[in-house]
Amino acid sequence: MQGEALRRAQVDAGTGQECPPAIPAGTFVVVPAYNEATCIERVLRELVRVCPNVVVVDDGSRDGTYAAARRVAPYVLQHALNRGQGAALQTGIEFALCRGARYVVTFDADGQHCIEDIAALLAPISSGKCDITLGSRFLGEAVRIPPLRKAALRLAVLFTRLVSRIPVTDTHNGLRAFSRRAAERISITNDRMAHASEIIDIIRQLNLPYCEVPVRVEYTEYSLKKVRSLRGAVRILFDYFVTRAAT
Repeated sequence: MQGEALRRAQVDAGTGQECPPAIPAGTFVVVPAYNEATCIERVLRELVRVCPNVVVVDDGSRDGTYAAARRVAPYVLQHALNRGQGAALQTGIEFALCRGARYVVTFDADGQHCIEDIAALLAPISSGKCDITLGSRFLGEAVRIPPLRKAALRLAVLFTRLVSRIPVTDTHNGLRAFSRRAAERISITNDRMAHASEIIDIIRQLNLPYCEVPVRVEYTEYSLKKVRSLRGAVRILFDYFVTRAAT
């Protein structure tokens, strides 16, 4: 119930409009983006309302993502070539640490995440309970999730539990938060989507204290077009085991 209370929007006494809970000072939100010109400006406008330190990493987009991000976000970095979401996150995290970040949140650019969940993710970290929080749509809400997508994610959770031996309830959820201490110790070496499993492995290897937090993931027509195919899932597995073999 405490998590639900943290997620509940506050009401501005002056306007009567809902506004998200306050975000701790020193929070940086890292947004990896690749060909997200359609929706990224709207996502960023919501983010900068609650956090002044939003870092967009344009991962070699071929559309107007960079220009759209520049119109809103205070920090916009750019990869000359498309390297993958893992590489974009690592670039953004390193930049946030160089700017003095106390907390780092990762947030997807496709409009699936809710800004109200950021405060809920940060609460256990700022209170000293843990160093990392992982958003879980299965402890929270997965709105309009297609049955096949849900089944694939459940299989991914089972795989993660068996291989990484971490009892998570969700995986490949881009909504996470790190203390500065954890962000400094985590180095993402898998450039592409297998970075999500790599982060779980690092948590286990370094024995970093973590917890899961209920979050809301809302599937839209736009975001569903970006869902990975079976071929993409096989690529993730391949990249993951290559990374494990190299460490």
